[in-house]
This record gives sequence, structure tokens and C-alpha cells, in this order.
Amino acid sequence: MNTALLYGKGTLSVQVPEHSVILEPKHLPGLRDEEAAVATALRNPIGTPPLRDMVKRTDKVAIVISDITRPTPNHKLIPWILKELSHVPLDQFVIINGTGTHRDQTREEFIHMLGEWVVEHVRVINHHCQNREELVRVGKSRYGCEVYLNKEYVEADFKIVTGFIEPHFFAGFSGGPKGIMPGIAGIETILTFHNARMIGDPLSTWGNMVNNPVQDMAREVNRMCKPDFMVNVTLNRDKEITAVFAGELFEAHDRGCAFAREHAMIRCDHRFDVVITSNSGYPLDQNLYQAVKGMSAAHKIVKQGGAIICAAECSDGLPNHGNYAKILQMRQTPRELLAMINDPAFEVFDQWQVQKQAVIQVWADVYVYSTLSDEDVAKAMFTPTHDIEQILEELKQKYGENMTVAVLPLGPLTIPYVEE
Repeated sequence: MNTALLYGKGTLSVQVPEHSVILEPKHLPGLRDEEAAVATALRNPIGTPPLRDMVKRTDKVAIVISDITRPTPNHKLIPWILKELSHVPLDQFVIINGTGTHRDQTREEFIHMLGEWVVEHVRVINHHCQNREELVRVGKSRYGCEVYLNKEYVEADFKIVTGFIEPHFFAGFSGGPKGIMPGIAGIETILTFHNARMIGDPLSTWGNMVNNPVQDMAREVNRMCKPDFMVNVTLNRDKEITAVFAGELFEAHDRGCAFAREHAMIRCDHRFDVVITSNSGYPLDQNLYQAVKGMSAAHKIVKQGGAIICAAECSDGLPNHGNYAKILQMRQTPRELLAMINDPAFEVFDQWQVQKQAVIQVWADVYVYSTLSDEDVAKAMFTPTHDIEQILEELKQKYGENMTVAVLPLGPLTIPYVEE
């Protein structure tokens, strides 16, 4: 049987055993008129007055967007928001790229993300989590850290956050509060948000919003300097908008999460010997750091001692910024990495992704199909492969002719789970 995995900006065709189980979210068609749907949501929001009525002509308006690793269609949303707020002069807007700990975007990337007209007419800035001069303290978290947020956001008269809602591998769901925390937070705050205890909590997982410490801290930080308005969307495999959730941050986000849970989470009766996954294609599969999400989705249903095969293009490398690659070289095995990260004395940003990765690697063998060199894949303690079908044949020798196989063509856009 042939299946197509989302890979880069296209698909990767793979022949899998006939008895393989293909797991995909319920397909939702894109909205017939996306702009009209967004305009309707802005004028009839959840829990707030219409957006236009809330913003004065004299307001300085900050709009926080997700960075280039997320597929949020800000090239559509931002022009439509600006159109709705046409009574506010363009020079009173600032668009803040919520990089978290990720790298800056270039002007060319901003044009790709927002459209040339927006970049030409509105000030767009990158958030810098380690530059104290660009941050301001807004409080102290009950999780034990000072809370710093982007200064331009805090000082704006009106604050808007955009985003994309999908299940998230430790926050439960993306979007909503995560646009602010960690999107525009300071490094000290992010290190607590992503420390070993928070990430290692069993409740910090896909689709869970109840007593999830990561989601709870994100919401706590947002309450300290809350966005006045949220605009989030859900997307289908073609990156088309399927629903719009706008208005009061928590109520609108909760509705979006309930919608995403209904369509993206799939119950399985048992675990599988082999799980093949993508990382949802570009932009999410542009580096190996992000590809851990697809592996984590597969981890939910692979047997202990089983195998995960992850197809992620990784056009941006490991990536070559941050500490991800450096941390991977600090120990020889995933178990040793976990021991190091779980030591309270160890605190390095990017450790959270290595922690999630190592948990998966201790549980199952992981093969990576990508454009990375075999050396780079091996440095991350994965097994490189250039032929998924060949690996499947080799694994059949290990698991037998009745080897069970599941396929996640859309990667972490689908979250399977087994109730154990």
C-alpha cells in the first residue's frame, strides 16, 4: 500500500505493508471564504466586544505573531486585522515576532511570513529573550522565577496575539497563551517554563489541559500582562484555515482546543511494533530540533523496544543556533543525557527538547529520513536512513512477518493515544 507523508514543501511517497494502519485527523475542508470568516470572528468575538470597538485611534498596538517554525497564516491574518483597525495609523502598530529562544528572522523571511506590503508599511521586530534591555519584569511566578516579557508588548496600549491551535507535546495544545509564554518571554522565565521537572511531569503531554504545569504556567504569565485580544486558527493538511477563534484569550483558546481535540486526537486499541511519522512538512520539519514533535507523537503508540521512522526534511539543519547540538554531545547515550538534565544543577536552554528526545530514544529505536548528513543524524544518536522501505524490510526480520505498523502521514497534526 502506498502512502504520502508530508515532507518539506511537498510529500514523500512510501510503500508500506498492506496491513498498516493509517492514522490521520478527520479531514476538514478549508473555509470557503477565509477573509470573511476572520472578519466575522473579529466582529463577533468570544467574550469581548468587537475588536474595532476596543481599539482607540490613538492606541499604540502590539501584535505578537509566531515565528517561522509555525504554520500560522499571518500573511493572511495580519492584513485582515490591520484592515479591521484601519482607523489606527500604521505607524502606531508594532508586530513582534515571538521567537522564544529561536533565531531572528530575516527581512526575506518576514516577507514570506507576512507579505511584502506589511513589511514595507508596518514596523516588524524580532523578540530577543536574552537582551535584558528589551525586557521588563511583570511579576514573579509561583513556579519560582521572575517573569520578564518583551518591553514593547508590555508598554503597548492594546495587545493582540495570533496563533495556530494544534495538540502540543508538552503544553497540551499550542496557540493561545503560548504566543506570549514562551514567545516573548525572557530567558530566565523560559528556563523555568522548560525545566526538567516541568517537562518531565507526566501531565505535561499531548492534549492534556488539566493540571498540566506547562500550560498552567503559560496562563499564569499571561494573566500578569494579558493580551487584550486573541486571534487563533486551526488548519488542515493543506494549511487551509478550518476554523477561527477570536476574542478573550482563555475562553477563545479553550474553545479552539476542544475543536482541535475532537478532530486531531485518535484512540488506538494497542501499541505498534513500528510507527512511521512525518513532522507535518514545512515549516515544522525545517530542523531536527522541531522533528522531535513528530517522534513524540509516534512515541504515544509505539511498543517499548519498537521502532519509530521519522521523515523530516531538516532544510535548516540541526539547527545551527542555540544549544541543542551542544547538549547532545555532552553525554554518550540518551540515558546519560536524561540523568544529566534531571540534575537540578543543570540548566541550559534547549535542554527541554533533548529531554523529550532522550525519553523517546530510551523507549524505542528511532530512524531519521532527512537531507541531513549521516554524521549529523548519528551525532543526535539517531539512525540515519535513505530508504524507508528498506528499513521496513529489515525490521520485519526483528519483529516477524506479522509486524504491526502505524503511519502518521501528517505527523503531529495527528495525535494517537492508547488508554493503558
